[in-house]
Amino acid sequence: MSVSDIRESYAECADWMHRFEWLDRVVVGRYRHARFGDVDGRVLDVACGTGTNFRYLPGTVELVGIDVSPEMLANAQATLDELGRDGTLEEMDAGDLEFPDDSFDAVISALSTCTFPDPVAALREMERVCRPGGTIRLVEHGRSDVGPLARFQEWRADAHYERTGCRWTQEPTEVVAEAGLDVRDTDTGLLAMVTTFEITPGRGDQR
Repeated sequence: MSVSDIRESYAECADWMHRFEWLDRVVVGRYRHARFGDVDGRVLDVACGTGTNFRYLPGTVELVGIDVSPEMLANAQATLDELGRDGTLEEMDAGDLEFPDDSFDAVISALSTCTFPDPVAALREMERVCRPGGTIRLVEHGRSDVGPLARFQEWRADAHYERTGCRWTQEPTEVVAEAGLDVRDTDTGLLAMVTTFEITPGRGDQR
């Protein structure tokens, strides 16, 4: 899908995703908390969606969230209001971030690379805007290592992508490796469908 296709798709599901955020907290919340709960300084949430990550960030961070969908951003603002938090939200393409190099102390993103038209480009943009000595944190999903579940994912992969724009059999580790990022720590869970990363920026000049 193109960026405009993704924007159109999210216009139809943003409100629904906001209403069912409680389900994400049950299933994925512990992984978000583990990766995002200790970041500090100026933090960029790439593809912030309805603001699901916001509750897992320390209250002291200077939060900036971007998403390609204005409907998602409207719900993200509602999330900020519900949490009583401040933050800046901007409509922006993850593959072409409108920030200078080294703008953020931390860059986070969750369940997003599966929807980016060019996930490698988006990851390299995250690295570009994260300062040396900062951190990039990802919570991603992909193909399970449990046979029957993996076969079901593969069977439904095309239909799922056509309906949601999500490549749910993507291998996050392969995408991160292709982007040339320096993984400091990684972990998996939820029948290997969730993979989380702590990444050290600064390898862009080595590609």
